[in-house]
Amino acid sequence: MEPIVFEGLDHLRGAVGAALGPSEWHEITQRQIDLFAEATGDHQWIHVDPQRAAAGPFGTTIAHGYLTLSLASFLVPQLIEVRGIAMAINYGANRVRFPAPVPVGSRLRARAQIQAVDDVAGGVQVTDLVTIEIDGNDKPACVVESISRYLA
Repeated sequence: MEPIVFEGLDHLRGAVGAALGPSEWHEITQRQIDLFAEATGDHQWIHVDPQRAAAGPFGTTIAHGYLTLSLASFLVPQLIEVRGIAMAINYGANRVRFPAPVPVGSRLRARAQIQAVDDVAGGVQVTDLVTIEIDGNDKPACVVESISRYLA
């Protein structure tokens, strides 16, 4: 699926309520989980020990919640493109929840809805409600109010 294209900040200002997505599916691999553990120092067995995790509550390893959250930086650009700007930056998040675990081998994708577009020095600040879905699961992996700035 192609991202929704906004031709400049004025076009984006009029997009409050717009639904974005879904993105393409992304499969979570054990290698990705292990690399995230290495990068963050979070080597909890539920993430990195497949033998022990097989006997655990999920029957397999699961992705770190913050790995799932960090995938928003990969998935959201598949949803939105803003043209005629100098740069886009992640500004933060208001609220993050992890309603469901993400077992290794799960496929994830994102959807978003633009909640607010506010003027800031040099551009606009956009608040999106991003939902990261798990293929075949009614509960999402992550729901986050993501804040981005688009600067002219």
